[in-house]
Amino acid sequence: MDLGLKGRVAIVAASSQGLGKAAAYGFAAEGCNVALCARNEAALASVAADLKSKYGVEVLHQALDVTDESGIKAFVAAVGQKFGRIDICVTNAGGPPAKPFLELSMEEWRRAVELNLLSTVSFCREVIPWMQRQKWGRIITITSSSVKQPIPDLVLSNSIRTGVVGLVKSLSILYGRDGILVNNVGPGYTRTDRLKELAASRSKAAGVAAEEMYGRWAADTATGKIAEPEDVASAIVWLASEQARSITGQTVLVENGAYRGL
Repeated sequence: MDLGLKGRVAIVAASSQGLGKAAAYGFAAEGCNVALCARNEAALASVAADLKSKYGVEVLHQALDVTDESGIKAFVAAVGQKFGRIDICVTNAGGPPAKPFLELSMEEWRRAVELNLLSTVSFCREVIPWMQRQKWGRIITITSSSVKQPIPDLVLSNSIRTGVVGLVKSLSILYGRDGILVNNVGPGYTRTDRLKELAASRSKAAGVAAEEMYGRWAADTATGKIAEPEDVASAIVWLASEQARSITGQTVLVENGAYRGL
């Protein structure tokens, strides 16, 4: 199936590892030129070099903390200057701390808002004018399946990521006539470093081995499996494609059927 992405330019945030890295590889495999950002310069440079070598695409990479509004502005401007266009923007950031509600400080709440909501706002503010000029664009946010089914000890994620979903729906309505589609992908339990951290903390609290936590999570899904980063990346790339041209304002869950709602 031709996804119609060859030659497009895709920004992927937090792309030195995990879901962002998998998405960057997915876009490059389709012939997209990619712009990568993350805090870890060395890891980012390694990903950029590998993408160029494997897929022969153009890659721009820049060390960036997604809570840095001015940094995002400068990065997006650099992408536009290098490629002359911006077609796709995937917003992404690490998850906030997993703590009980009463143990969270107000500073941790503010940090989570900056990391998981305002970073997306900043990227959208910068890329939408580019997409408006060309009458074509795709914005895809990465949140969590918790936006549909809250996870008890992830109160920060449950609360703030749902704000991203509200933003997605709002922008889809505001800019659909400009040819800009805005959607959200909500991963469930996926084998990333973030999940390793959760497995370690939960297994310690439960007094069991970390691997047993993976088994428990898998048992809660319809398929008995935990997703791989590439599974989430496939959904992201498809949403950016011409094949998904009539889909906007939606949240697509990639969680092996763990969500029990309709």
